[in-house]
Amino acid sequence: MRWSALERTGDFIAGHQLASGQIPWFRGHHADPWDHVEAAMALGVVGRLEESRAAMAWLATTQAPDGSWPMETSGERVTEATVDTNQCGYVAVGLWHDHLLTGDVDQLARHWPVLERAVDLVVGAQLSTGAIAWGRAPTGEWWDEGLLTGSSCLVLSLGCALEIATRLGHDRPEWGRARDRLAAAVRGARAGDGVFIDKPTHSMDWFYPVLGGAVTGDAAHRHIDRRWAEFIAPGYGIRCVADRPWATPAESSELAITLDSIGRRDDALVLLADVEMHRADDGGYWTGYVWPDRAVWPVEKTTWTAAAVILATDAVHDLTPASGLFRDVGRPAHTPAVAPAGTG
Repeated sequence: MRWSALERTGDFIAGHQLASGQIPWFRGHHADPWDHVEAAMALGVVGRLEESRAAMAWLATTQAPDGSWPMETSGERVTEATVDTNQCGYVAVGLWHDHLLTGDVDQLARHWPVLERAVDLVVGAQLSTGAIAWGRAPTGEWWDEGLLTGSSCLVLSLGCALEIATRLGHDRPEWGRARDRLAAAVRGARAGDGVFIDKPTHSMDWFYPVLGGAVTGDAAHRHIDRRWAEFIAPGYGIRCVADRPWATPAESSELAITLDSIGRRDDALVLLADVEMHRADDGGYWTGYVWPDRAVWPVEKTTWTAAAVILATDAVHDLTPASGLFRDVGRPAHTPAVAPAGTG
């Protein structure tokens, strides 16, 4: 994809951003913290740093004292009060991505209290199995169950949080221990074992353990190859759900990032080329396509789909200093043994 086309996709995302900094899925729809951060990262890739940081500032101003955000917000109105741990933890990825792009330590320091509250919330929701409870009800109780995709992504989020802590001189060994236990739970996940809610037909449950950095090396290749034929839909990208003829460019782009992170760039390039069939004239991307019917479905162009394409293009083509974020998450979590005086 040419840079001008990528900028046009960034323009599409920016055109949906509200004055508050919030980025909804599409006009008139709600926003959620995870997809909001994904869109902010994409804006940074295409050089829209002001808009990207406005999005992160919106998170800072709307965070609850306990470190959470509601699952869905439309403007200033909360439309779903459930708290999703994966959504809350993803702020770490957005902040670390900004730092890789800019090298700006002040931005990290400015948002350290936001990050610390969010990560402490996530770590506090860890279950005895090592999984992270996926959500908290509006009434306040945590659900005693984990989601494989969400926990896999939290391996990435905790890794980024530890990078930020290290960069700022804060010692957070409890975050590292939580990440190690979580990664072990993801690597050991088996259908029916009760650690995670079983969603075997969902593509994200297939590749997110690799994308998040829990499954690495030769095991990552075996993990991807095991179900490759179930999900790959040549010419369309990948199936969002294994037993349905429905391709989604967001998941296809995330798999491209995954493949690039384990050295399979040629496969990633093929997927990115297939994703372009979903592109609209305004630079956005349709959320999905059902090929037996030759129909776009649903008939919506989401900001997070556009963001996934931008991030995948950056990852595969090394366009910015942040392109390697997903390639670097597999290394062991680390923090300084001793925090410098006056920090921590």
